[in-house]
Amino acid sequence: MSKLKNKVALVTGASKGIGAGIARQLAADGAKVVVNYLSGKNGADEVVADIEAAGGNALAVCADVTKKAEVDALVKAAIDTFGQLDIVVNNSGIYQFAKIEETTEELYRKQFDINVLGPLLVAGAAVRYLGVGGSIINISSFVTRVAPAESSIYSGTKGAVDAITGVLSRELGPRGIRVNAVNPGMIETEGTHATGAMGSNFQAWNESQTPLGRIGQVQDIAPIVSYLASDDARWVTGEIILGSGGMR
Repeated sequence: MSKLKNKVALVTGASKGIGAGIARQLAADGAKVVVNYLSGKNGADEVVADIEAAGGNALAVCADVTKKAEVDALVKAAIDTFGQLDIVVNNSGIYQFAKIEETTEELYRKQFDINVLGPLLVAGAAVRYLGVGGSIINISSFVTRVAPAESSIYSGTKGAVDAITGVLSRELGPRGIRVNAVNPGMIETEGTHATGAMGSNFQAWNESQTPLGRIGQVQDIAPIVSYLASDDARWVTGEIILGSGGMR
């Protein structure tokens, strides 16, 4: 497929999980891809190697999305290497559930800095280069619809991402730039394995509440992002697409 031919995409947090899957999908659909990472250099290099082995073009760039100077350098690397920027996927994010009485300043600031400030800084740096037809896709979460217990901070961050998506769609629409969000349900990733979510009561609860009867895979989300990045979605902006197997 080549629906993203001649496009350049930047995917934050793309060394593993959903971000890595998105980077590979965008490249398979024809885009040149900047694979951002913070600590997962080996993973990012593997994503780049996979893309190049399949005949695509990719570049791994280390940057902390909560630091404006590093975000500016990240976007500059995309421009310096590929000469343009057309697609931005704000995927970097963290989650940590906690009971309300266990809420701390550190827990709040870490999640809000990465999950909310990060997309704002990346979008702000990228719009200088995005032209008509540009696309920003924010990876949010189904928690904004489902509101699971003990997720007050994380759900708060993703509620903010949904709101930012709507605001930026209005703000950037007159410039021909589309802004949408994809809200995955529970997805099997390295992260869900590392936190013990796989095989837990939380997984069982998700499966019992999901009409399609299972949790999601990275491959369930990446094509949705690729669609939103493409000209097939040229009349779609300000939308929040729930990728949760029907759970809401």
